[in-house]
Amino acid sequence: MNTQATLPEAPAGDATEPALFATMSTMRAMRRLQPDPVPDELLDRLIQAAVWGPSGGNMQRYEYVVVTDPEVMAELAPLWKRCVDAYLATTGKYAPAGMDEAAYGRMVAAIEYQRDHFAETPALIIPCYRFPEPRIEEEGLQRYAEALGAEGTARMGRIQERFSALAEGSCVYPGVQNLLLAARALGLAANITIWHLMLEDEWKAALGIPEDMNTFAAIPVGWPRGKFGPVSRRPVAEVVHRNRW
Repeated sequence: MNTQATLPEAPAGDATEPALFATMSTMRAMRRLQPDPVPDELLDRLIQAAVWGPSGGNMQRYEYVVVTDPEVMAELAPLWKRCVDAYLATTGKYAPAGMDEAAYGRMVAAIEYQRDHFAETPALIIPCYRFPEPRIEEEGLQRYAEALGAEGTARMGRIQERFSALAEGSCVYPGVQNLLLAARALGLAANITIWHLMLEDEWKAALGIPEDMNTFAAIPVGWPRGKFGPVSRRPVAEVVHRNRW
C-alpha cells in the first residue's frame, strides 16, 4: 500500500488550473478504508488545516477529539451501527430526487460497508465547539431593537434557536471543509457525517466530552480502498441566481 502523501495533478490540458481545483473536483466521500494506521503527524496536519479555517468573531473555541485507539473504536462501533441503521430506515431509505437508483445503491453499499467495518477505522475526528454566553447590556439591546425594527426584532425572537445553531456551526464547518481538503491532498479518504447526533449523549459519554460541549460531525479517516475520481454534482447553471432569484 502506498501511504505517501501525494498532491492531485491539475486537470489534463489546463496547466494553469490551480491544484486546489483538482483537489475539490475529485473529493468524493470515501467510506471504504484500509485498516492501516494513519501517522499522528498526518492527523495533526488535518487538524492544523481545520484550525486555519475561519472562526466567527475570531473566538477559536473549537476542540477536536481524535480517536485512533482500536479499543475505543470498537466501543463506538455499536453506536455507529445504531445511527446508520436509523438513517437507512428513514431518510436514507430512498434515493434523492434526480439521483440514479443504481448509483444510490452503490452509495448505500459503501455506507453499509463502513458500518460493518467501523471498528477497523484507523482514525475518527470529532469537531466540537462551545459557544460562549453572549455579553449584552441594556443599552446594546436597545440599539439592537432600533437597528432591526419591531418586526425584525420579533422575528429574531422566533428564530433565535436556529440563528444560534447556525452561528455555532459557521464557526466549525469551514474548518471541517479545510480538514477534508487536506485529507484529499494527502491521499487520505474521509467523509463527513452528523448521524452520531442521533445518539450524541452516548457518543459524548464514550469519549468523555463535556456535557456543555456540542459536537458537529464524525469524520472517519484512513487510506482508501478505492480510487479518487470526479464528483457528480449539479451544473453551475442550474444553481446560480444572478442578482435576484
